[in-house]
Amino acid sequence: MFRVLKEDIDTIFEQDPAARSYLEVILTYSGLHAIWGHRLAHGFYKRKFFFLARLISQISRFFTGIEIHPGAQIGRRLFIDHGMGVVIGETCEIGDNVTLYQGVTLGGTGKEKGKRHPTVKDNALIATGAKVLGSITVGEGSKIGAGSVVLKDVPADSTVVGIPGRIVIQAGKKVQKDLNHCDLPDPVADRLLGMEKEIQKLKKELEETKKGEYRHDHSTL
Repeated sequence: MFRVLKEDIDTIFEQDPAARSYLEVILTYSGLHAIWGHRLAHGFYKRKFFFLARLISQISRFFTGIEIHPGAQIGRRLFIDHGMGVVIGETCEIGDNVTLYQGVTLGGTGKEKGKRHPTVKDNALIATGAKVLGSITVGEGSKIGAGSVVLKDVPADSTVVGIPGRIVIQAGKKVQKDLNHCDLPDPVADRLLGMEKEIQKLKKELEETKKGEYRHDHSTL
């Protein structure tokens, strides 16, 4: 147990250059407190003490601002940086050496049953405010950009950005042209624009039909 606790602390020193001392890390890092609280809650959850497990997780949430369901399975050396607002669902599976930033949600879509939350493989990184939703898999070594909404599986060694999330780099190669992060794709606006063009086309065809009927009526008089 002490080896695991020390490993959690060492992970912070490796990932965060602002960490200065063991005492500072132990007393002030909410991400570390949330992970330790989860380990305790998860232990009770596996032994079917569900109420006690949820109580511990809610107390941890109150003090850290990080909500981790006690049923979530978390690997070694998870690093939660500035973790306020992080949410990890019940059926989440997180591998080793994963990094999560503030505001990340690993949640469900509200439609699935059983396994309804994401699986995040080893060495993945999910940046600030990203939402990974549903029973999908984020592959090993992949990166999810800040503010992205991911609804589909992400292959290993990929970089995903945008709403909805699109793969821009895979295995070190660009998949599409550079994406301007000040002008992220808006699928709703694109769809509305397409509908507007279709309506204009139908209006034009209707006007031409009416003109044709008008000419036909006058030619028979």
